Amino acid sequence: MSAENPLWGAPRIHGEVLKLGFEVAQSSVAKYMVKRRGPPSQGWRTFLRNHAPDIAAMDLFVVPIIGFDLLMPSSSSGLAAETSSGPTSQQSDGRMGCASNDGGIPWDEAPHYLIRDRDRIYGSVVTRRLRAMGIRDKPTAPASPWQNGFVERLIGSIRRECVDHIIVLGEMHLRRVLKFYADYYNSVRAHRSLNKDAPVSRPVTALSSFLTDDD
Repeated sequence: MSAENPLWGAPRIHGEVLKLGFEVAQSSVAKYMVKRRGPPSQGWRTFLRNHAPDIAAMDLFVVPIIGFDLLMPSSSSGLAAETSSGPTSQQSDGRMGCASNDGGIPWDEAPHYLIRDRDRIYGSVVTRRLRAMGIRDKPTAPASPWQNGFVERLIGSIRRECVDHIIVLGEMHLRRVLKFYADYYNSVRAHRSLNKDAPVSRPVTALSSFLTDDD
């Protein structure tokens, strides 16, 4: 009974044993229970793994352009895998356009929960849009970027691998660049969370011939 019900403690098992008609002390039940190395309940990693398909994360970051204006792309990431639904950009004017304020999340693939920070740019328009999509908004605690670590890691990859290496000419240019990077990130880029494979898995490419010493 202890082996088949790892979440049951000695009092629960003792009660079941009494219901089966066996008169035994609870201390005896505790003595002969299966010993486990880990905690009796699921850990935080297991909890996230169980709920990851229903959770998405969203955040904004600033990209300067050639005219010294600032664009503010939004990026969303599902917690089920280390892939992004694709960053979209909008002008950094203190508000988000209705067409883009869901962070690029498709209506037919909307998660149950959305993790985001408490930036003032997320106004009533955003919350109403999320509510209309059936998404429960879950802001993080103030000044706690580590609570949104998945999308923060994604934004770091976008900066290091893309926007830090180019001069952005304008909003349309940034949209094209981010679309190209999103396609690369979600298809051919290797991810450690996928055992260093790409989301669209590809076989190992073997060289057809090798140079010899005589060559």
